[in-house]
Amino acid sequence: MKTSQLGIERSSTLNLLNWGGSLLRAIGVEFSRMDADEMLHQAEREIGLGLQDAIAIEGFRRLIDSVNAEARLNTFGQIAVRRTIQRSLVQRLLVEHTLQESPEVLSSPVTAPVFIIGMPRTGTTILHALLHQDERHRSPLCWECLLPHPPLNSVDTVDDRVDTIRNEFNQIFKLVPDFKKKHYMEVDSPQECIGITALNFTSFQYATQSYIPSYLDWFTNTLDQSVNFKWHKRFLQFLQSSDGQVRRWLLKSPVHLLRLKSLFQVYPDAIVVMLHRDPTNIVPSCASLVSSIRSLYTDHEDPKRTGQEQLAVWASYFDRFLEDRRELDKESQIIDLTFDEFLRDQMLVVEKIYARFGWELNDKTRTNMTRFLRQEQKDKHGKHEYTLEQFGITESEIQRRYVNYVEFLKNLAASQDGVAV
Repeated sequence: MKTSQLGIERSSTLNLLNWGGSLLRAIGVEFSRMDADEMLHQAEREIGLGLQDAIAIEGFRRLIDSVNAEARLNTFGQIAVRRTIQRSLVQRLLVEHTLQESPEVLSSPVTAPVFIIGMPRTGTTILHALLHQDERHRSPLCWECLLPHPPLNSVDTVDDRVDTIRNEFNQIFKLVPDFKKKHYMEVDSPQECIGITALNFTSFQYATQSYIPSYLDWFTNTLDQSVNFKWHKRFLQFLQSSDGQVRRWLLKSPVHLLRLKSLFQVYPDAIVVMLHRDPTNIVPSCASLVSSIRSLYTDHEDPKRTGQEQLAVWASYFDRFLEDRRELDKESQIIDLTFDEFLRDQMLVVEKIYARFGWELNDKTRTNMTRFLRQEQKDKHGKHEYTLEQFGITESEIQRRYVNYVEFLKNLAASQDGVAV
């Protein structure tokens, strides 16, 4: 039985499950292929409502086709990916059912949301969790992106849903013991926007779980991201109407680099917080995380292929971001920060953000943030180690592909030093 070429530690339970599935396939028992029509009909029978959104339907069908044709899932992957997609479909239909019953929800405003959209592996996840310590901020949580229904103001208690997701996360941590070294994830931690768009089947999240290049190409180069953001806003309206509180939305995803114009089209008063880092650190760190996740679901993970994919994806996303940013007149709504300054003094970076946008940083919030930083110290679960060589990438190759980003970083450093650029 193969394991990841990166030497990801697999539990005996996971190896046994995959071995058993291999035996079944050897005697002709095959259950890997998913049928989009059958899954859609099953969910419609269960909920009494079919998926109506044309983009979501297209995304769903393209996702299923790409997984069937390209992902090469192992037994665990076959079970887990199908279950994940089917649950997302059911939850999407349940949310739509609620919105049909209460259409007034969709007229509630989403005012001046904050988006952390820096390059991946630049500290954005911890910054998101840190700013979430301010009670005036509201982030979608991991558990409620996976199990958003029923609304929080119903008689239902969230305890069962939280326990369900906590058990699932604990299983992931057991199956891939070094996962926490690479990514901060807790059941009640703020979730990235990819968890929202996953319910629309138009999400980069699926491409982190499996190698599905056809789906990723469609997502990146064809999908109308403004339509995708309209679902995003619809989901936020669902959440904010259900908890009965008015707070500033705090959101995060590096994938928003791809769609800055669409973000401001749907949220014209949005605030954007950027974190930046040398791409020679970004690319292998990204590849390491994605390779680790994929190694759960397949016995054919190729780190060098993943390295080349991540090298290309984030270079193209940032180039598109720069082009969009030049065309938009939104500089007063954007702040640029660096990973190095965040690493040196997280609270100083927080103070810069609050000062820039005129927010009050009160004593309670400062205490909450300081406590969080003590609890989640860097490398708490072990050091995330990787090399360029593991992914078949050279530093000179990164410098060539990220020439626009490297120039941006030089200009940013010069401007922060008070030098005209």
